[in-house]
Amino acid sequence: MELPCEVPVMTLPGAILFPGALLPLYIFEPRYRRMLADSLESHRLFAVAKQKQGRVREIPSPVAGLGMIRVAVTRPDKTSYVVLQGLLRVRVHESVRSRPYQVRRVAPLPVPMEDPDALAPLTNHLRRLVQQRLAQGLPTMPLNLPGTIDSAAAPDAAVAVSMEQFTHYLAELKDPGLVADLVSCTLLTDTEERQTVLESVDIKSRMHLVIHFLRREIERKDQSTNP
Repeated sequence: MELPCEVPVMTLPGAILFPGALLPLYIFEPRYRRMLADSLESHRLFAVAKQKQGRVREIPSPVAGLGMIRVAVTRPDKTSYVVLQGLLRVRVHESVRSRPYQVRRVAPLPVPMEDPDALAPLTNHLRRLVQQRLAQGLPTMPLNLPGTIDSAAAPDAAVAVSMEQFTHYLAELKDPGLVADLVSCTLLTDTEERQTVLESVDIKSRMHLVIHFLRREIERKDQSTNP
């Protein structure tokens, strides 16, 4: 698939789109309703970028997730429920236009090749930490995994994925980078930490980051349950 060099960019304070993940969105602002309509009539792509920290104006972070519209259901009031599937990381460049919505130049971030076998110890360590975090108590996962979306149904709520489904899906993944991304978008609650992971292109470095952040998540959970 040939990717356009200019795409609409939705800038949000807390939403981060990782490759391979599905992000449910509720589109209600007139500018984003127009963006959705234009995207559906063309390449079905737009980027989701975190609002740059410390800025009052709507300025996207330098790295965003480019996604494809998997499902779009428009309601009678012209608002829409959308499920966006993350494709890849992109570097966000200069603005092409700002009205009625932002369009910016973007460039895919190349991911260096890594030997999965060489990263197996880190992958296994991360999976053990996931089990430790889930043992602290998460009855359902607010995550849409590829294959859990019914394109004929309105995605008006996230599909509840059980811990068993999540761990099974995680165990089936062979790509260490995707493992790190899935863990990040599912179990890391700090937006800045998730953005830091998104900006990490090197897979080994990314896995070290996720391990570090997940340990902190486990510690925070322990402190909240055992004050």
